[in-house]
Amino acid sequence: MARQRSPLSPGLRMLIDFGPLAVFFLVNSYAPGLQIQRIITATAAFMVAMVAAMLLSWWKAKHVSPMLWITAALVLPFGALTIYFHDQSFIQMKPTIVYTMFAVILGYGLATDKPLLQSLLETAYPGLSASGWRLLTINWTLFFVAMAVLNEAMRHVLTWDQWVTFKTWGVIPLTLVFAMLNIPMLLKHGLQLEKPEDTPLPPEG
Repeated sequence: MARQRSPLSPGLRMLIDFGPLAVFFLVNSYAPGLQIQRIITATAAFMVAMVAAMLLSWWKAKHVSPMLWITAALVLPFGALTIYFHDQSFIQMKPTIVYTMFAVILGYGLATDKPLLQSLLETAYPGLSASGWRLLTINWTLFFVAMAVLNEAMRHVLTWDQWVTFKTWGVIPLTLVFAMLNIPMLLKHGLQLEKPEDTPLPPEG
């Protein structure tokens, strides 16, 4: 018998989506040692927190979202490369690759008229019409492209600590604003949620 999935509360979903990034920021801020030591410690903590987020999702919802799987599949190897080579470039490039990958996946879905975003998010947007899904896919694709470009710019012009701060206190608000801006469009295209502000967020990258 298949395990029954339980919906995650908005707060728990936020914890799973952004908790690993918060751990990354806090460990980098308070870990002792030279910068490279803090980088390695924070990266290792980020990897552990990502696995913990997946386990928490499975424990509470009996399910790990495809987006979380894909993000974790990049966090772990790029984190390992950062630790092995003592080079923060790997973990800094990871968001660019995550965003680019999702932009390509969704762009392919648009070009081939396949509802790939709907497949990734499954039943997260009840009642949303086909045209609503298409508009949401276009919006998310553009968002991911913009975030990939932004991350590449920031990692080249900011110091390590500035980039980590941007990753935590810049990316999360940008993501929340993006989600909120989509709500009027979603409601016009049939979204049926008691609290539209609880719509899922894109992966943090």
